[in-house]
Amino acid sequence: MTFIPIGYDLKSLRRYNTGQRTEQSVKNYDMSQPLFQRTPLLDGDDVNLKREEIRTYFHSTLDCYEQLFETLRNDAAYYKKPITLRHPLIFYLGHTATFFVNKLILAGLITERINPRLESIFAVGVDEMSWDDLDSTHYDWPTVEEVRVYRKTMRNWVDKLIVTMPLTLPITWESPWWPILMGIEHERIHLETSSVLIRQHAIEFVQPHREWQPCRKSGIAPSNELIPVAAGTVAIGKSKTDATHYGWDNEYGTHSADIPAFRASKYLVSNQEFLFFVEANGYNTESYWQEEGRAWKKFTQAEHPTFWVAKDGAWCLRVMTEEIPMPWDWPVEVNYHEAKAFCNWKAVTTGQPVRLPTEDEWYRLYDVAQLSEVPFDAMAAGNLHLDYYASSCPVTEFPQGEFFDIVGNVWQWTETPTYPFAGFDVHPLYDDFTTPTFDNQHNLIKGGSWVACGNETLRSARYAFRRHFFQHAGFRYVVTDTPAILQSSSYETDKLLSEYAEFHYGDTYFNVPNFPKALADIAITAMGDRPKRTALDLGCASGRSTFELARAFDHVTGIDFFRALYRSRRSTGAARYVALHADRRRRTGILQRTHTEQPGAGCDQT
Repeated sequence: MTFIPIGYDLKSLRRYNTGQRTEQSVKNYDMSQPLFQRTPLLDGDDVNLKREEIRTYFHSTLDCYEQLFETLRNDAAYYKKPITLRHPLIFYLGHTATFFVNKLILAGLITERINPRLESIFAVGVDEMSWDDLDSTHYDWPTVEEVRVYRKTMRNWVDKLIVTMPLTLPITWESPWWPILMGIEHERIHLETSSVLIRQHAIEFVQPHREWQPCRKSGIAPSNELIPVAAGTVAIGKSKTDATHYGWDNEYGTHSADIPAFRASKYLVSNQEFLFFVEANGYNTESYWQEEGRAWKKFTQAEHPTFWVAKDGAWCLRVMTEEIPMPWDWPVEVNYHEAKAFCNWKAVTTGQPVRLPTEDEWYRLYDVAQLSEVPFDAMAAGNLHLDYYASSCPVTEFPQGEFFDIVGNVWQWTETPTYPFAGFDVHPLYDDFTTPTFDNQHNLIKGGSWVACGNETLRSARYAFRRHFFQHAGFRYVVTDTPAILQSSSYETDKLLSEYAEFHYGDTYFNVPNFPKALADIAITAMGDRPKRTALDLGCASGRSTFELARAFDHVTGIDFFRALYRSRRSTGAARYVALHADRRRRTGILQRTHTEQPGAGCDQT
């Protein structure tokens, strides 16, 4: 695919799409082979060349993202939700621009907003906590043209910063250029997540596009086989002081593990291989499913993968903008629950200990396949980075060592809930990128898909999703007697939720009278006879102080990063407390709750 950034000719785009590992690599690059630009190195010898590289990276990323929305058939497609768990697509067109504005303001690089009304609408997305957690919020959405004008203004502002800001190499975590790269990589995350929403949209709302064509190859699916992997050690993580590429907070720190020998499937599980599970009544055999998976299946009434379409007595596959005859040799695309149930079925029918790989085992596969980063000046060694197709392709197309598709084609589910490395730290400009996902409910996906670009393609990338979530994601399986070792991640535990609930809504805690209520009473008393118009409760947790303040103030906002606490407020005594003490303000909209944007998993599910 070729994406021409505004203000650049094709020759310029091809030159800078190499990513400039060195000035010599630019000179040696074959100008007839344009590539979608790779994530820049943070160092270099030529400041002017690095500035222009980042400038082109910014424009080509925005051009590609805006071109993706050309697959929508009409303006009505922007306002109809593809799925009930998400905003309509008009939100995502504006959200990535607002992200730039918000981070640049936090960094002090700009002091004014472009459009406060739009930035209020586009700031916070939806992180569904369950498959039945429907978003019923109503918005006065702007027109498509208004959002396009807003994006153009943001583009001009950021372009001016890139052209004029002093640049010192290497770019570091603390550099004023970090939020520029953060905004670009965030847009590339949404390039993928928005493509999934378009794929889930009703077919009448989408249309084929010459730059977003699926693979047209298909053949007989291979019989999968197990390849032995020798024991070895993996080392993961990176340092803020010597990283070569931009990274998200969860990539920093250190982790190592000794991996016992295991066997892994040579290919990703194909549609054909998964069909055996479907035809064996796998979706209706309760013993194959974990408790959470059974609840998801009961609610959705799923009988087959979500992208499979039964039509005229045959199976078709929904790709991004069309339905095609089922390519049985392509990887199946499912959520974690379906992948796990398949492995359990496979274990029963073969008598072998079959399961999904852990994150550490995936890194062992990466190492034994002798893989390396996507090259700056050549096609990727897998269906990755939009180098080949706007869809998956046969599982036999990209050999990597003795395996196929260790990276690329589709993301691969792992057994590992995301967790922090030793030395983990949040970035002050995005302190809730990952921490809300440390709840043992977001599993890591590895390897990238056909549309994974930029940071997503790096070996160090760590993205996680809720287990019921759909992405361009499939799986491979391993056979091993070694149990999956799951790292501790206790950001949101049931025990902690219970303690917070008792602390906030009990009469006493550790023989201390209710502390959140006492704090609110002090604040109300301190106001005296002055008008009590607005109050802000930062770190409101399960909200007792917020609700007490609402008894006196006209408008109270409680903010907390802890998503599970908001869910507990809805389903426990907190909600009843609101009904008793703040009903008037709740009915009139004076009492509001605010939760921060969560990427859902490292992969920005907003």
